[in-house]
Amino acid sequence: MNPAPHSLTATAKEELLALARFTLQRYLTTRELPPYNPNHSELNAPAGAFVTLHRRKELRGCIGQVLPESPLYVTVQRCSVSAAVEDSRFTPVNADELPEIGIEISVLSTLERVHDLAAIEVGRHGLMISRGGRRGLLLPQVATEHGWDRNTFLAQTCRKASLPPDAWRDPDTIIEAFAADFFSEES
Repeated sequence: MNPAPHSLTATAKEELLALARFTLQRYLTTRELPPYNPNHSELNAPAGAFVTLHRRKELRGCIGQVLPESPLYVTVQRCSVSAAVEDSRFTPVNADELPEIGIEISVLSTLERVHDLAAIEVGRHGLMISRGGRRGLLLPQVATEHGWDRNTFLAQTCRKASLPPDAWRDPDTIIEAFAADFFSEES
């Protein structure tokens, strides 16, 4: 198992972050997604991505698309809006608080089934765990931010899927890993 993250140029990352902010500004005032034509051709390639919003270092929204079904720039636009107004854990972001919102983007590799748990590298791999119609996903940086070891990361991903924390031990549970290239306005 060796999922490789997308590798975007620094200027493509800057363009995506600027696009996410521009999209939020436009959407929060007009309720419409702005049309966009990327400057970097790599942003036209299909890719999964997550957009995470923070306000004063506190999570304010996080929504993603796992499968590479749309061009990356479209995925980032949609996920930016969804993170701001559709994350059910939070009240919708309003235009007045947008200057205080920090944006982080995670561009995902394809998912790979995990057959050997020892191959999971905390901080390098994100996880998606599924069983019986339930599914939970945690980005690689989540485990690092919380100082989790592999077993804790597996247990927390199970919890995210509303499964018992030891569900990862069940042979009917599907464990998939992915890599992510994540970057933010702060980096």
